[in-house]
Amino acid sequence: MTDFTFTCTGVRADPYAAGPTLVFRLRITASEGTRVHALALRCQLRIEPARRGYGPDEAEALQDLFGDRSRWGTSLKPVQFAQVAVMVPGFTGETETDVVVPCTYDMDIAAGRYLSALDEGEAPLLMLFSGTAFTGAGGFHVEPVPWDREASYRMPVAVWREMIEQHFPGCGWLRLPRDTMADLLAYRSRHALASWEATVRALLDAAQSTAPRPPAPSPDPAWAGAVLPRATATGRTAP
Repeated sequence: MTDFTFTCTGVRADPYAAGPTLVFRLRITASEGTRVHALALRCQLRIEPARRGYGPDEAEALQDLFGDRSRWGTSLKPVQFAQVAVMVPGFTGETETDVVVPCTYDMDIAAGRYLSALDEGEAPLLMLFSGTAFTGAGGFHVEPVPWDREASYRMPVAVWREMIEQHFPGCGWLRLPRDTMADLLAYRSRHALASWEATVRALLDAAQSTAPRPPAPSPDPAWAGAVLPRATATGRTAP
């Protein structure tokens, strides 16, 4: 059986993709002298959150994913990032190929929520490989890619932010149910608001102006207008 090893050598944001897309550069090495006619590869990408540290702001932003920081010893479980298929052309010995990974900015997706919460540094990824290899020098053999093939990679957070900024410059993305969107659209039309930002701002301002204020504390009627006794140096009260 051919011995395959995989190494991720880099990642970049694809500026020409229709949606947010990361392109990982993958180096594949086969057993010495083995002719690989083609490689049908499956790649699962997983985030390993326990493999890095977090600042106070990052920990606060990740609380909804992993709970209170005191529980992180058991709650920092791996997060599924993506699963893609790659068809690698024939090679002998070693080759490099791109692994194209479509991404999402949906805050309901755990991977997007995690990566958006990071301020700086790197995101620890684990790439798990499987698939089918078509090999042979004088003939044609079909063999599986062993399930234990994997590669670790620390993706710079700056690359993720660059990708998001390319498709959502200075903006965020929010998914809402259809009936909620219909209500928002009706509110926007009714008030002739120019944009969705103006619509949300109007709702926030209205909610803030109608929020009840906490009542001011009132004095106890039993003590109203009463003169309290003075304390002397000995601690006794003077008349």
